[in-house]
Amino acid sequence: MNKDTEKKIGNNIRILREKCGLTQDELAAKLQLNGCDITRSAVAKIEVGQRHLYPDEIVLIKQILNVKYESIFETE
Repeated sequence: MNKDTEKKIGNNIRILREKCGLTQDELAAKLQLNGCDITRSAVAKIEVGQRHLYPDEIVLIKQILNVKYESIFETE
C-alpha cells in the first residue's frame, strides 16, 4: 500500500477513535477482547502509518467505532 494512503487511513482511525472518546489503550483493549492480538503501541503505529492493518483488525475497528468502511478508507 502507498505510504501516504496508509498515513491517511491511520489518521482517519485516530480521528474516529477520538470522536468516540476512546484512548489508544482503550481501543487496543476492545480489540483484544474481540480476539485481536494488538497492543497500544501497535494502534499508535497504525495511526501514524507505520504499521499495516490486517483485515480482521479493520473489521473490528469498524465495529468498535461504529463507523462505515468509507469513513476509515476516505483518502481525499
